[in-house]
Amino acid sequence: MDGIQIAGECSTLRSKKTTGELGEAIAASILLYSPRDLQQMQWNFSETVQGYNPDYRKSLEETITGHLHGTYQALRRMHELKSFGNMRKHLATDAGDYWRMVSVQCSSGDEELVRLRFLKFLLAGFCMFVQGLPGHPVGMPFPGGDKVELIDGVYYCPVREKANDVDAALCPFCPALQTPEIGYLKPPVNASKHRKQEFINHCYDHHNFNG
Repeated sequence: MDGIQIAGECSTLRSKKTTGELGEAIAASILLYSPRDLQQMQWNFSETVQGYNPDYRKSLEETITGHLHGTYQALRRMHELKSFGNMRKHLATDAGDYWRMVSVQCSSGDEELVRLRFLKFLLAGFCMFVQGLPGHPVGMPFPGGDKVELIDGVYYCPVREKANDVDAALCPFCPALQTPEIGYLKPPVNASKHRKQEFINHCYDHHNFNG
């Protein structure tokens, strides 16, 4: 698969209006890949983190491996159960921009690497636009000890507004919120609507988020 073919697929993905339509279209593309392709993605990722601290590298590799295979299997299961036909929610307004970005990111380079890069973006697009999940999975560790978290139904990512690596291309489209700067300010767990609003008001009134 080359950049021209990927551009055509991205054009098709941009034309979809609902989460179900997009899910089915993404499934049609992803199911052309094999579990071995996922394995190769895992190997490629492991190569890029060889210089990292061993403990951090191990945690990172385990998280990414689980995320890749879990997302692939979830998509296959939804496709087999014909779940997409019942999903009629309109897509986020920036979905089209995402596939334009993907087309540019996959427009040139070694054909095999580009093919696997497209798979990465397909899986991420499925997570963010169809499942409503962050581009980086919950539990994803970052240097310094912070992780992607799910608290009271809200996703928080420590690099949502800060990342400047290749994966930052996902960040503008990710449903996660930026993790608050002040580490001890954590949203209340299993809180009532009133308690959540109290937390928001406390953050606004007593902490200098406005500069």
